[in-house]
Amino acid sequence: MMRKSPKAPSRRDAVRMAALAFAACAIAPRLAFADEKTVAAELKKLYGGKPMAEGKIRLDVPEIAENGLVVPVNVEIESPMTEADYVKAVHVFAEGNPQPGVVSYQFTPACGKASAATRMRLAQTQDVICVAEMSNGALHMAKANVKVTIGGCGG
Repeated sequence: MMRKSPKAPSRRDAVRMAALAFAACAIAPRLAFADEKTVAAELKKLYGGKPMAEGKIRLDVPEIAENGLVVPVNVEIESPMTEADYVKAVHVFAEGNPQPGVVSYQFTPACGKASAATRMRLAQTQDVICVAEMSNGALHMAKANVKVTIGGCGG
């Protein structure tokens, strides 16, 4: 039995594939990052149009991150953490990352303290937004800008 070798693409097929690859490379960077509107849409999906108050959240991120691959994020929310008054959830968003939602935490009164620490990757200089949902339905928000430098130089 003889096997047929696969047909080699014609020059026309090769040009078409190259044009498609070029178009994908040209369009993809613009589509790859979230923005302020994307984060707003995520917040609307989570909480509808509920108002968000400032305060109660201490969002600790560096003003300048020399390495965008490992940016420390510390979140602490003022709350007595009792059965009647506690933090239910905390969500962290990054406006310039491919996916705006970075991390979400769930808390109960048994936690004793509403705080968490992690590291995240930031693709570029951007705002980091933290939203805390309280047990009574109130929402609090904090925002901080993180400048990501490239190779130790301003970016």
